[in-house]
Amino acid sequence: MKVREEYTCPLEMTHDIIKGKWKPIIIWQLSKGSHSLSALKRSINGISQKMLIQHLNELLEFGMVDKTMSDGYPLKSEYFLTDRGKKTFEAIAIMQSIGIEIMVEDNRQDILKEKGLL
Repeated sequence: MKVREEYTCPLEMTHDIIKGKWKPIIIWQLSKGSHSLSALKRSINGISQKMLIQHLNELLEFGMVDKTMSDGYPLKSEYFLTDRGKKTFEAIAIMQSIGIEIMVEDNRQDILKEKGLL
């Protein structure tokens, strides 16, 4: 991810780091605990492996996510949230709760019930 030279405020930088369709979802999944690449891919409907790897690398670059590598064959990587990633997750959880409120107001509870959010 390319970082801009200048920002109007720090929120812009945070937004640039986590923006997009997949990064908040990756952070959400990792909030449940560490995941291997394949487990993450299975838990996120519609994401390609290439896109998942790209976003994980960007989240790694900015200290939102880290990974451990196990010895042996085959090599196994486990991705997990750092303290910065956990703080970011708190903000994402607030955003989700606002989305839930809006969906309830718009009478779209079916999907919330289907996902176990109501």
